[in-house]
Amino acid sequence: MNRQTPIDLEQNPKEKGYTPAPVVAEPRKTSLLQPPAQSRRARWLWVTLLVIAAVAGYLYWPKIKTLVTPKKPATAAGTKSKGGGGQISVVAVKAQRGNIGVYYTALGAVTPINTVTIKSRVDGQLMQVLFREGQTVHQGDLLLEIDPRPYQATLDLAEGALARDQALLKNAKIDQQRYKTLFTQQAVPEQQMATQDALVLQYEGTIKSDQAAVDTAKLNLTYSRITAPITGLIGLRLVDPGNIVHATDTNGLLVITQMDPISVIFTLAEDQLPTVLDKIHAGRRLGVEAWDRDLKAKLAMGTLQTIDNQIDPTTGTLKLRADFDNRAGKLFPSQFVNARLLIEERHGVTLVPNAAIQRNSQTTYVWLVNPDHTVKVQPITTGVSEGEQTQIMSGLKPGDTVVTVGVDRLQDGSKVNVEIPADQPAKK
Repeated sequence: MNRQTPIDLEQNPKEKGYTPAPVVAEPRKTSLLQPPAQSRRARWLWVTLLVIAAVAGYLYWPKIKTLVTPKKPATAAGTKSKGGGGQISVVAVKAQRGNIGVYYTALGAVTPINTVTIKSRVDGQLMQVLFREGQTVHQGDLLLEIDPRPYQATLDLAEGALARDQALLKNAKIDQQRYKTLFTQQAVPEQQMATQDALVLQYEGTIKSDQAAVDTAKLNLTYSRITAPITGLIGLRLVDPGNIVHATDTNGLLVITQMDPISVIFTLAEDQLPTVLDKIHAGRRLGVEAWDRDLKAKLAMGTLQTIDNQIDPTTGTLKLRADFDNRAGKLFPSQFVNARLLIEERHGVTLVPNAAIQRNSQTTYVWLVNPDHTVKVQPITTGVSEGEQTQIMSGLKPGDTVVTVGVDRLQDGSKVNVEIPADQPAKK
């Protein structure tokens, strides 16, 4: 038999035209959480390259920057670059000779010199209101009119009684003259003559009463026309036309406040009073300035007018009044202002800006610029300060240069490059 055993076929697979079936490899199971080894190697390769590039850039960047940055042109011979050569750039000013004032500053309130509440002095119906709220009126201007007819009738009645009694007096005097002639001739008794004299006196008294009634009626008629007693600003209207007003009403009809001139009442400490009194007793008129709350804007100029007659024992302060020209209307009643009382004007003193003055726990000093462009600490004694200027009592003289900006970087002996503002002469 030619049957071939399985062993033979397995040993000689190509014989007899037999081709074995291909063997398919089973797919390899990989975890979803674990990336393939080839991907991990690629990622680590890129990380390594980035680190190498960063280190190379850090080491070689100064040389690259030097190559790509254009060189600045050299400065001209004999000139110095600003801030170069180790110098510190500062701003400085020269001490000046000038005048400065000595002020006492206190909080004050604007108080009108005159404030008038207008009331009716007669009873009647208010017929007309002849002003506008907020209007400035002048003394004598007609403001209100009350019904004048009852007072005109009373005046006519009084004038009629006066005329009647004047006629009776005239007749009594004629009879008195006739009786005197007859009495000298002993034609009438003495009693009749005395009676006629008394009658004349009676009529004279009656006429005085009638005249007083006429004057009263005229006055009431005048009161029915209300005029402005002062020049000032009218506030809000307190009554309307058509209302019945009475002389006994507690509320007024309107209020007029004098605005120009106007005063400011302010207080000073009692230890400042002797200086003020010395100036007043010497015959000086002390000026007063009114400033806003922030002491940034001057509102008006005035003069000290009077001092109160006693010190408040609870506060130890004294009230003073100053009057101001208020044509510009910058001061308003009850407005709070800063009153600055000028005590003294000092002339020809050394002045420096406040920014130049430095202080520590031991002394007050400035940074003084020497001619060789170095700085040193210069102790000083200060006087009064006014605005942005301070008086220097000792330690500086006019013309000395002191640093105002850049002091935080200075040390004694530091070399500086000085810049002086354009409004001051340059340092030579």
